[in-house]
Amino acid sequence: MIYAVALALATVTLIPVNYAKASADDSQDPHIDGNAQFPPTRWYVVRHTFRVHIPKNSKEISQLSIQVPTNVTLSNDVDDINVEDKNGQRINTNVSVNDKTILLAFTEPVAPDTQLEIDLKNVKRRTGGNSYFYRLFAKFAGASTEVPIGGASFRIGY
Repeated sequence: MIYAVALALATVTLIPVNYAKASADDSQDPHIDGNAQFPPTRWYVVRHTFRVHIPKNSKEISQLSIQVPTNVTLSNDVDDINVEDKNGQRINTNVSVNDKTILLAFTEPVAPDTQLEIDLKNVKRRTGGNSYFYRLFAKFAGASTEVPIGGASFRIGY
């Protein structure tokens, strides 16, 4: 047993650090690069932000959908949902909210090698839970099916 643990540790230390980064950069699949909550406290109303990366080897994205956790209530105002690129330029998006699903339909497909920042403002968190988990899906231009691109978890700050 000790030898197995030592071998596993030796294997992990021998893997180059840039290997994981190179694999993620070479990916063809859109993915979540990060997420943030503001303010990072126990406030009742917060902003949840997602960063979605569409790699250079990916296909264009025509829409994103976000499954909202049951312990979160969104604002009824679709203007509280903003999509921008990494330079802060607003992306033209038709936003619709249907119960616990947000649909972001882009007026023009989003090109590969783009990073999106999605802000959900005036998110109301219910008490009694300490974690909020969103699931994100993408639809490629010309395709009819959605592909899961990951999830984002938010925890209550202390």
